[in-house]
Amino acid sequence: MKLGTERTRALLDRLGAPDRRLTGALIAGTNGKGSTGACLTSILRASGRDVGFMPKPHLISYTERIELNGSPISEQDFVATLEKLMPTLDAVAAEMGATTEFEMLTVMAIAYLAPRIDRLVCEVGLGGRLDATNALDLGVAVITNVDLDHQKYLGNTIGEIAREKAAIIKRGDRVVTGCKGEALEVVESQAPSVSAPVWRLGKEIHVESTSQGWGGYVMSVAGPGFEHSDLRLPLVGDYQPANAALAVAAAHLIDEIGDHAVREGLAATRWPGRLQVIAEQPRVILDGGHNPAAMVKAGAALRGLIGSEQLIAVFAMLSERDPVVLLNALRTLQPDAVVFTEPASAHGHAIPAAELAGIYGAGARVERQASAALERAKELAGPAGNVLVCGSLYLVGEILALRD
Repeated sequence: MKLGTERTRALLDRLGAPDRRLTGALIAGTNGKGSTGACLTSILRASGRDVGFMPKPHLISYTERIELNGSPISEQDFVATLEKLMPTLDAVAAEMGATTEFEMLTVMAIAYLAPRIDRLVCEVGLGGRLDATNALDLGVAVITNVDLDHQKYLGNTIGEIAREKAAIIKRGDRVVTGCKGEALEVVESQAPSVSAPVWRLGKEIHVESTSQGWGGYVMSVAGPGFEHSDLRLPLVGDYQPANAALAVAAAHLIDEIGDHAVREGLAATRWPGRLQVIAEQPRVILDGGHNPAAMVKAGAALRGLIGSEQLIAVFAMLSERDPVVLLNALRTLQPDAVVFTEPASAHGHAIPAAELAGIYGAGARVERQASAALERAKELAGPAGNVLVCGSLYLVGEILALRD
């Protein structure tokens, strides 16, 4: 990892700065970036735009990080784009040092998407200020929320992390945020310094929603110059209407969006690996939330849906996070048992399953192979129970790939 935007900017400039003509939204935040981006992309597509989406990380294939009108780039086009970029990558590397994997993926996405799209939705990777995607200025900056995560790189307080994320706001941008408390104060102080007006969830933007259980939500959202009611949102989790509301507001700042586009776009939104049900009897649910705040929120939403039904968790996590903190978040789900595992796709970066089981204590099981862990959990849950696969996007992606 090499934090900073210098190499990304140099690469894009060598390519003729194809990003300079693009408009859309850059989305930062601790949680909800992907869901917000998926909703926004779907709304813009429903309005008739050709839309590029740069979500991260991927679940199964790197191709998921470069999406055109709802479909990932083909493996053939992925290879061809990278090969065409190699001389530029080599030239910049000779002057500024080797580019990172994330920098290459960012530039590849722009190079491939720019000639093909009208609008771009880009999810920020780590933080904001020093993330490679912050080389982009798309006109709208979305900051979903701020919680403690990646403290090693972003800071140890909400204020410090918020300043890193608020740094995506460029001069003249329009800002949409769901931040609260100290994080909102940071955004509100940063935006005027670069003449960026702010729309805040709960102030300029208002949302109301009614749960439809596993069917998602019926919701209404209103803001400056727009109002939409009786919207259908298929995403599950009581935090998703807020993400959708941010997306609706951002869409209105990017384009002249009609009610039909908002309605059709939200109804068509899909976002795999976020409280996603992939099987029944027992019900198998995937959730990629991998920081404490995300796990607690997803767990509360899940318990609201399943009540006192049996819940078995399949859990793995990477070594970059504190296992005690994340396992405490797991306990808030009140699982009847946990099967700890190690996704092969993590390439040795997962904390050993036995070590996690030792920290967790009573109710822990160990199955190092992810597929075996899933089968063990299904047996423990029984046909009427629930299995939640969580803790790591690598694990979620590996289980999701078993269906293919």
